[in-house]
Amino acid sequence: MNHITAVAPEDVVQVTSFTRGVIGPSLKLLGPVKDGGRIVTGTPPGCWGPMITPIFQGGHEVSQPVAVEGAEVGDAVALKIERCSVTSLATSSGVMEFVEGRYLGDPFVAKRCTTCGTESPSSHVEGTGDDAIHCDVCGAEVNAFRFSHGYVIVLDSENRVSLTVNKEAAQRIAGMPNELARLPEMSEQHSILSLARSDISGLAAHMQPFLGNIGTIPSVDMPDSHNAGDFGAFLVDAPHRFGMSRESLDAHKTDGHMDTNSVREGAILICPVKVRGAGVYMGDMHAQQGNGEIAGHATDVAGEVELKVQIIKGLKLDGPILLQRPDDLPPMARPMSAAQRAHVKVLGERYGQHKIEENAPITFIGSAANLNDATKNGLQRAADVTGLPYDEILNRATIAGSIEISRLPGVVRVTFLCPMPILERLGIAELARAQYGLDNPA
Repeated sequence: MNHITAVAPEDVVQVTSFTRGVIGPSLKLLGPVKDGGRIVTGTPPGCWGPMITPIFQGGHEVSQPVAVEGAEVGDAVALKIERCSVTSLATSSGVMEFVEGRYLGDPFVAKRCTTCGTESPSSHVEGTGDDAIHCDVCGAEVNAFRFSHGYVIVLDSENRVSLTVNKEAAQRIAGMPNELARLPEMSEQHSILSLARSDISGLAAHMQPFLGNIGTIPSVDMPDSHNAGDFGAFLVDAPHRFGMSRESLDAHKTDGHMDTNSVREGAILICPVKVRGAGVYMGDMHAQQGNGEIAGHATDVAGEVELKVQIIKGLKLDGPILLQRPDDLPPMARPMSAAQRAHVKVLGERYGQHKIEENAPITFIGSAANLNDATKNGLQRAADVTGLPYDEILNRATIAGSIEISRLPGVVRVTFLCPMPILERLGIAELARAQYGLDNPA
């Protein structure tokens, strides 16, 4: 059962504490924040830092969840991302491989020291490189992960550019990880900069930060990085304490771990409420990523986030709905201009089609063990929530939308133009009109 502090709801809740990799109803919820209030937090990097820190039982380090006043199971909460900015000056990432024997079933969740046998031991950093992480109990090298191909990248947030560096620069950066990673004060992870891996240098890249893990807590405790259908599949019948059935995973997860690059400043994410108070959390900020986290990991950074919450009563969801920024929408789902609408009206009159649908873009997140099943999941969620026939969703996503990869092995975006009366019934029409500058008919 989740614990909500009995205090007066606040206009702004500032979060400075984190969850060490586990989210769910056993956590104390901060706040509550008022419906219409804001949550502000600094977020530690996800993925590699927690991965190389054995005490973590999830692949991320997300913010302590916040209760939303009046949010009940079966509602939804809209999260309007008003600020998402990078504070790290450098990070490191790459393709991973596991060190066999140093985990029970899942190296993200159940790490252990093979020398002394301690489960999820506390640890410390000695020197730099692959052998830098050592068990506090016996002193042995204890990292369960290695880079099969990795890089260090330096960041210029002001000008939104970045650059991978050579081995010499990576080694210098590894000597001062705290100054450049800029982890929040209460973060417990080791900085991945200490490994100093540099297999690619001189590659310049754009920066476009977004949140890889954001939403509401699941209704059972689970590793934060596994709160999705693809990574969550590793929990099914797992040998550690978070093992569960497929049915339990599907019922309890909220798909907060999306790695969807359009979940960024200016977007609106509408999340299911599966525990009283919702429990809004966030983390795993990336400095950049294309459509699909193909390498398994992107550029995880520390950052600052501010968002506004709004309860949508009675909107029961299985997974998130995203109202993307207009400039992030796939071309076929973008609202037409006034000139285009005028041409459509003439076209309709030419053929006797006088009624023209009023609609707006909507994106459903789908997740499953692979991309095909994730696509089906997103399409089925869209049909279940809107009430439109499944085959109509297929047609709309084909001619007035798109299917886009968010992450391998199995998170996708299903976007299409949805009739406005349906959005009215769902209680999100005004959000959509404001997001896309659509007129409210008289």
